[in-house]
Amino acid sequence: MATLALGLAGAALGGALLPSASILGATISGAAVGRAFGGLAGQYIDRALFGASGQGRVMNGPRLASLQVMASRQGAPIPRLYGRARIAGEVIWATNFDEVVSTTGGGKGLGGGGGATNPKVTSYSYYANFAVGLCEGPITRIGTVWADGKILNLAGHTYRVHMGTEQQSPDSLIEAKEGAGLAPAHKGLAYVVFEAMPLAAFGNRIPQLAFEVFRGLDGFEQTVRSVTVIPGSGEFVYDTTEVQLGQGGGSWQPVNENTAAGVTDWAVAMDQLQDTLPNVGNVSLVVSWFGNDLRAGNCQVRPQVDNAVKNTSPLSWSVAGLTRQSASVVSSAGGGPAFGGTPSDQSVVEAIADLKARRLSVTFYPFLLMDIPPGNSLPDPYGGTAQAAYPWRGRVTVSPAAGLPGSPDQTPAATSQIANFVGAAAPNQFSAYGRAVLFAGTEWSYRRMILHYAELCRAAGGVDTFLIGTELRGLTTARSAPGVYPFVNALVQLAADVKSILGPGTKVVYGADWSEYFGHQPADGSKDVYFHLDQLWSSSSIDAVGIDLYWPLSDWRDGAINLDQQAGAPNIYDQGYLSGNVFAGEGTIGTTLVQPTVRRKGGRQSRTWLASRGCSATRTSATGGPTRISIGQAELSPRHRRPGCRKANRYGSPRSAARQSTRVPTSQTPLSIPKARSRRFPIFPPATATT
Repeated sequence: MATLALGLAGAALGGALLPSASILGATISGAAVGRAFGGLAGQYIDRALFGASGQGRVMNGPRLASLQVMASRQGAPIPRLYGRARIAGEVIWATNFDEVVSTTGGGKGLGGGGGATNPKVTSYSYYANFAVGLCEGPITRIGTVWADGKILNLAGHTYRVHMGTEQQSPDSLIEAKEGAGLAPAHKGLAYVVFEAMPLAAFGNRIPQLAFEVFRGLDGFEQTVRSVTVIPGSGEFVYDTTEVQLGQGGGSWQPVNENTAAGVTDWAVAMDQLQDTLPNVGNVSLVVSWFGNDLRAGNCQVRPQVDNAVKNTSPLSWSVAGLTRQSASVVSSAGGGPAFGGTPSDQSVVEAIADLKARRLSVTFYPFLLMDIPPGNSLPDPYGGTAQAAYPWRGRVTVSPAAGLPGSPDQTPAATSQIANFVGAAAPNQFSAYGRAVLFAGTEWSYRRMILHYAELCRAAGGVDTFLIGTELRGLTTARSAPGVYPFVNALVQLAADVKSILGPGTKVVYGADWSEYFGHQPADGSKDVYFHLDQLWSSSSIDAVGIDLYWPLSDWRDGAINLDQQAGAPNIYDQGYLSGNVFAGEGTIGTTLVQPTVRRKGGRQSRTWLASRGCSATRTSATGGPTRISIGQAELSPRHRRPGCRKANRYGSPRSAARQSTRVPTSQTPLSIPKARSRRFPIFPPATATT
């Protein structure tokens, strides 16, 4: 095309500008000369665009003149890291770039025959193998990685992190390149090896890398054995499968992938957990349903979603046979959902399977969140004008509450209200189909929640421990008659039903609040103290005494003189003082046998409590009426104790009732104490990890 066009243009210009000439007797016009020059120029252009006749055009992409990598500083100091820092590091090893040549095109063009062919394009791609030294080891883990100041998605790269222990072995790639026995292990140095990193996005060079590095300050991380995974609400928060949310117009956004790691939030959290706390062996998985009323007789317990309209793929939300369209929606607060939705059943199954694959034992922790928004008009069982917003589950109780006029406490009406909360769901009404559990009934009750998850855990292959509830003290202390606790009876039956579903290999536990585990002291002026949970603790279906712990470790008082200092503690930071307080007691200890004073609630004397036998004892009061004695008071003479009852023991360190404790919460996680009344120390509570 260019040959013809430029030939014609040259003829026109030559005829107008060049005179005719005679060469060897032949007359050559200016037009002929112009056509010749125009044709030559056009032919050159045509060959550049389409190649010569029968040949393809060859195009070469940019190519590096040298495959050598950048240098690094010789003898650079090795940083020593404490805590968390961003470190650039030093390149400590590299190979020459790997060049990959690829060719495309070169086929026949349109029309076939002997026409021009498509251009043949040769391109060059480069990949780098290199190691970056970070700091003195051992480190805990690395977090975010930046390349040229931008977050690097590590999911698209092959890399290995060497923690910098004195026992680490040489990297497999370095050894393969350098030869067996010739590669250093870099013991004591934390470093990262990148294998075949694509360099096109960085201008065919190794980018400037920076690493977020974590290193523990002491040995605490090595001592943690168990953690609790929260938040317990979030529709796909526990999924190991990436879930996408439709944004309209064909666009999608990840729901459960919010890091640069390129994997789900669950995977990132569990990887970080095992890197940070390498000796953790047990994970408590919290999963929530929602209660809607503090009045036991009116409270329904059901799963909820955070939004009624949401298009997710490839997974859709489903819990207990409900879909997003049929489920209730959580209340709103601050312009958005007050809670995340109940985790989908499939995500719960996936989380359990992943924990087992990581060789972690699983404690399943059903949790009751109270979705009662501000400004509600619900009657308050405690006498207020309305129920408190988003209250603690431990405030669910009979209505009116014990001690208020008209309360059903100590009447058969309490049994009726509690029965409405508990429900009548039976194990034979549940059936599992793959990763779904269906219920042949309509009630939304506490039993349905617990038995649903027992069946779901069985469908997931079982769990090591199952909690049937925690901190429901407003229910466990409600009485249908003096000394009769209907909700405790219901927990005994529920424990037996869960045991029948999951089998004897699963430990079943109730996590008592720290103010309820040791006994019930009714605020009715009777000074009675009942060991109301002993029926549950002694059940053959309960495998451990569970306590949610908020015990203070110190009762230290400011000033030059205080009782703890007089007792020999040098200061509040003394480890012996703090550890000794684990089994010490506080409160006034009565010394009068006729009317012993019991002022402690939530006592810490778990060793004494465990070592003694559990039953309530009666004595004769000054007025001749029966009352109960509590652990922790002065020991009564034998004639004041029934045979076989719990021996009362004095707490180790009496305190004045007027002194207020400095409370240092230790954990929300249930303390699991073996039921056997041997003198074994309790298993102290784990730390908490989040997604």
